[in-house]
Amino acid sequence: MHAQATILSWPDFLQFPLGRRMPKPRQQGLTMIIDKGLGLAETKDILHVCGQYIDFYKLGFGTAALYAPEVLEEKVQLVKSFAMDVYPGGTFLEVAIIQEKLEEFLYLARHLGFTAIEVSDGTINMSDEVRDRAIATAAGMGFKVLTEVGKKDIHCPIQEIIRQIHRDLQNGAYRVIMEGRESGMNVGIYDEKGQFIRDDFEELMAAIGDPRVLIWEAPLKDQQQELILRFGPNVNLGNIPPREVLAVEALRVGLRADTFKATLCDGTV
Repeated sequence: MHAQATILSWPDFLQFPLGRRMPKPRQQGLTMIIDKGLGLAETKDILHVCGQYIDFYKLGFGTAALYAPEVLEEKVQLVKSFAMDVYPGGTFLEVAIIQEKLEEFLYLARHLGFTAIEVSDGTINMSDEVRDRAIATAAGMGFKVLTEVGKKDIHCPIQEIIRQIHRDLQNGAYRVIMEGRESGMNVGIYDEKGQFIRDDFEELMAAIGDPRVLIWEAPLKDQQQELILRFGPNVNLGNIPPREVLAVEALRVGLRADTFKATLCDGTV
């Protein structure tokens, strides 16, 4: 009876096989989710269940422009109330840059309450000068700047990706996102089956060294598992579907067979 009275939660007596996760606000082990159009009620449910595990909340691509203004405002404030950054997708900013409306885009984003901005050129071709200006302008307005490297529809040479990562970080990017889209296949450094292009992956890590500067868009379980087993439970993961946040968190700490078995010698007890 005494034991029952003092045990308040599972972690009070069970150790997570891959270790405890860093609490919020955290600088590593970040989880970024992609919201492609959840309603307010479903958003609230997901945040109440999973809010402690989410660090960045992305309104995917240009969906932020399609909400009724009062709904968007309520949604942004709701997300912020759970101590996470919220931002519109990078493709939306690319549209603004093509139309030479970067400053107007950023001023409205700040007015609406967004706290972060993604600077990407996954669809358009952007010069270094324009990219540098976008990063500097957003940072100067108080946004937490995430940049993204890699193209959405063509294979970008790994040497160019490495060069861009170094340049973005030097120009003030908070983290650099590795392109993976929602599919995780045939994009960035993933092949058509969603597996890492091994030579590119190893060359990238040799050049970057510290994986904490990257957020890996890894929508597929096998990708998440490989990154967790290589870099540990506090690797940064992105483009996680909202309904899969708890599943990814279980994978991170070894509460799913896929990562739990990696902690066992031969599986015999």
